[in-house]
Amino acid sequence: MAQIRMRSAKGPNASEIEKKIKRGNALRQSSSWLSTRVVLALLLASAGVCGSFMWLYLSSLDPEITETLARQSELLSPEPRVFPVPCSQDYEQHKRFPGCTIQQCARAVTDAVVTREEAHVLRRLAERGLSLAGSEGGASILDLHSGALSMGKQFVNIYRYFGEQLDEVFTEEDFRLYRDVRRRIQSVIARTFDLNAEHMYLTKPTFFSRINSTEAHTQHDEYWHPHVDKVTYGSFDYTSLLYLTDYGADFSGGRFIFMDPDGNRTVEPRAGRLSFFSSGSENLHRVEKVTWGTRYAITVSFTCDPAYGISDPALPTAGP
Repeated sequence: MAQIRMRSAKGPNASEIEKKIKRGNALRQSSSWLSTRVVLALLLASAGVCGSFMWLYLSSLDPEITETLARQSELLSPEPRVFPVPCSQDYEQHKRFPGCTIQQCARAVTDAVVTREEAHVLRRLAERGLSLAGSEGGASILDLHSGALSMGKQFVNIYRYFGEQLDEVFTEEDFRLYRDVRRRIQSVIARTFDLNAEHMYLTKPTFFSRINSTEAHTQHDEYWHPHVDKVTYGSFDYTSLLYLTDYGADFSGGRFIFMDPDGNRTVEPRAGRLSFFSSGSENLHRVEKVTWGTRYAITVSFTCDPAYGISDPALPTAGP
């Protein structure tokens, strides 16, 4: 076959045929080089993706955490996932209120009380409210009950400071959803702890929180310190946190960590997820520092003592 091609190449069209052969060889070499580049690019991209997943996996491993009670990827429904814990001796010193005082201490997590869509509506409410001001550090709060709003290194009362401007920020529908969600939270806590919901009272502070990775400027910005709610706030008997954003998608860090004698246990936030627990020292806890993104949540708390009860918030009506 090689001899036949050589004889043909000596004819009158030999130089044209030779040019075509050279062009064909050049195209094949170019195609081979491009294919090699594509394969290399794909290999590098695959390595990069694998590396990114590995980095995310390794960065999610906290050596202080021995158990994850609820992962962001899980859907805990219809019943709460309940984790009983021994009650602390603190309760021996507390005044008892029939129908409300805790009998068995626990912590629980559920995704069946608030929908993700409702959580996103509440998040937008928080974003609008906190856009009025905000802390200079990484933690800002908005309390619709008292009107407290972080502003720089202090707090202002939104109802006094912004007045009629609030009609452009909040709607009655926002407040109606907020009140309805509060009632649902109260109901699931009562069912889980076998309480009489009518003997539970909303208490302060109950507030929206926005946390990011900005450096702390004041003590109020240092949200990560371990604490016991009953010690910190006094009136708290039951604490709940409703998450409005997703761990791993909207922010990193920011997990809620229960600090137990035999190790730490964490809840990964998920939009619409409710975590609640008895507020005594059996549930010492902290929030992990947020490393990127923004974490939104609502803290809603209840007391057994009617003297510390507060009313639901209402949008102020404009004067005549």
